[in-house]
Amino acid sequence: MTQASDATREVQVYAGTGGHSAWFSDDRGETWVHPNSHSGMYLEARVWAIASHPATPERLFAGSDMGVFRWDEPTARWARLPSPMQDVWAVAVDPADPDVLIAGTRPAGFFRSADAGQSWMPLKVDGVIPASDVNAGPTRVTQILFDPVDDGTVWAAVEVGGIYRSKDRGTSWEYRDKGLVSGDVHGLAVVKPPGGKKVVLATTNRGLHRSEDNGESFVLQEIPSPWPYTRSVVPRADNSGVVFLTNGNGPPGNDGFLLRSRDYGKTWEDAKLPGPIESTVWCVATNAADPMLIFVCTNLGELFRSTDGGESWTRLPHLFGELRALHWRALPAGTRRAAHVVTRPVLKAAQMGWVAA
Repeated sequence: MTQASDATREVQVYAGTGGHSAWFSDDRGETWVHPNSHSGMYLEARVWAIASHPATPERLFAGSDMGVFRWDEPTARWARLPSPMQDVWAVAVDPADPDVLIAGTRPAGFFRSADAGQSWMPLKVDGVIPASDVNAGPTRVTQILFDPVDDGTVWAAVEVGGIYRSKDRGTSWEYRDKGLVSGDVHGLAVVKPPGGKKVVLATTNRGLHRSEDNGESFVLQEIPSPWPYTRSVVPRADNSGVVFLTNGNGPPGNDGFLLRSRDYGKTWEDAKLPGPIESTVWCVATNAADPMLIFVCTNLGELFRSTDGGESWTRLPHLFGELRALHWRALPAGTRRAAHVVTRPVLKAAQMGWVAA
């Protein structure tokens, strides 16, 4: 992002929590606002996923345990969208059409909307089961990814249920699990080295997997960590070969690492988040509007920011409870025209001049 464009755009950061709905920051994560239920979303909702499209700065979408919501940026309000879904764990917007959404649920199920979430159609996905003996509970769709290399291909990760691939924008799906050492799949990424083959990366509770044949087979990759548990895998938004991998000793865990690759996910190194890290590193938020600006969080709410593409990191002051989703985008100045609906002041007592007796 150039200085000129930066002056006309406002960075907004969004965090989804496991029990305190969605939080907002307009100062790059330094301070946060928690709207109350009058914002349109119950203030104790669990927000699992947040997604947006650069062509529609006036809105974004969130998946929660109360269904799917649309955030209307100008009015700073949520609208719960009509749908057959209750517990929505994944939402993705088609890069080719901002009105097309694919969402995934717990128990695992797939749904598609062609009208920006106003109506939804269930998708037939053979092999998806509602529950698993592995976790003695329901399965869930943890990520949906529109392939950035092959237009029309969509990927989905299911925990506990493997990987699914669609070659027709989500109309039909194929199960792909050859070589996976675990069907407990958390995250997916697609990268393509210059002059090389497309690479699909998949995270599981037992390690990172790599495919160089479009998901027909996967191999387990070695990573420099004592912990096999991997959660998110996210390329930096500049096709530089830099990819980030979140890691730790399970959810929520009490230790974690952010790993970085400089060669499209082939080899990895510690990205050296400022410690101590008190839970598994969970989310990475990037955006092509400024590839150097990156946000990272742990499962138990520690938050970090980089302004140099992940070479160095700052630990941000706000400590959340459980964090499940992290998202940022750059909006045209003045997009938000209303204030958040808040119950309590966001300043601490000392900041308001309070002196204890």
